[in-house]
Amino acid sequence: MQGLDRCRPVAEHPTMVKKRQENSSEQKHMRLRFIGSPSNQGGCPTLYETDRGTVVVQGKHVTDPVTLADARDILDGEAFVEVPRELFAFLR
Repeated sequence: MQGLDRCRPVAEHPTMVKKRQENSSEQKHMRLRFIGSPSNQGGCPTLYETDRGTVVVQGKHVTDPVTLADARDILDGEAFVEVPRELFAFLR
């Protein structure tokens, strides 16, 4: 994750810091339910819904520092994954 460290903003907005602290204190095991995948081999890309009311995306990990330089506000614990648009057809 070296690329992410180089792209991280120097100062974070106080609201984001507070939100991250609140979320880290609420950590619990999250449950996933398979939504769909255009892959016939059972690999990525894949979508899951969680018991938290969120969506988890499985895809190719983006690590290129030049690409990540275009990203905004990368917080600790966050990562970027690349998925094809057709994956979102599984969202209703």
